[in-house]
Amino acid sequence: MSRREQFLDALGLMPEWLPRQHGVPLEVPEAAAGGGERAATAMAANATAAPDTRPASGTVAAPRPEYPGPADVDMPAPPAGRALGGEHARSNDGVSARALEIATLDWEPLARHVADCQACQLCERRTNTVFGVGDQQAEWMFIGEGPGEQEDLQGEPFVGQSGKLLDNMLRALGMSRQRNVYIANIVKCRPPRNRDPEPEEAAVCEPYLQRQIALLKPRLIVVLGKVAAHRLLRTDAPVSRLRGQVHDYEGIPVVVTYHPSYLLRSPNEKAKAWDDLCFARALHERSGPSAGRA
Repeated sequence: MSRREQFLDALGLMPEWLPRQHGVPLEVPEAAAGGGERAATAMAANATAAPDTRPASGTVAAPRPEYPGPADVDMPAPPAGRALGGEHARSNDGVSARALEIATLDWEPLARHVADCQACQLCERRTNTVFGVGDQQAEWMFIGEGPGEQEDLQGEPFVGQSGKLLDNMLRALGMSRQRNVYIANIVKCRPPRNRDPEPEEAAVCEPYLQRQIALLKPRLIVVLGKVAAHRLLRTDAPVSRLRGQVHDYEGIPVVVTYHPSYLLRSPNEKAKAWDDLCFARALHERSGPSAGRA
């Protein structure tokens, strides 16, 4: 038994943090292997947290091949002609003009535009819009589906129980929402009863997220859960099939993992989420320093 296994076994975490598939250990990229003990301690502490009211963002993952190491990852070519919100922007002249206006805004006027938005029915019941939070020079961007009750009350994404778990996940990577991370959602207003956003609601909000990505220019996007993955990647595949791969959004590598609220309801899946974060970290390290960033 390795030192790491002994450490996890002493904490009673072995079954949760070192899953086996058909008797074979699930490997993570060598470059991202460090810090596992710290991550296990941080994330396992949330296993008994009160469940979120948000619907499940993914399904239990079926057995899958081992993750590729950093040297084995091939970056896919960007899909031709796809742009976030593109079909919405083409629907009529009014929407096109709105999308074009949003595409010219800097951070502060963009936040004001979101705060004043009444483009869909979600504005009718909101307490606050939830624009986004984090380092506007960040290399990592995390994208969820939409605000919940606490997010609507406080005007910040991921501040409930799922937010505490996300903060622990970031801490395990040596990051925080104030340092080298930016967090946003597909929609900026809370859907009633925490339901999934309707396609029309997500389409109206897409120019905002598109502009946030364009302003941030992240080196890596981590997508949290089914709704965000389906909307950003234009797919209906389950999260269990999207994990462990490098996807693409406009030339930016994308890694998909489970939504923190799903992990609160299914704590045995936290090991898979940690694998995904290790995979993302190895991918980020492999890409090297980006041009134009300090």
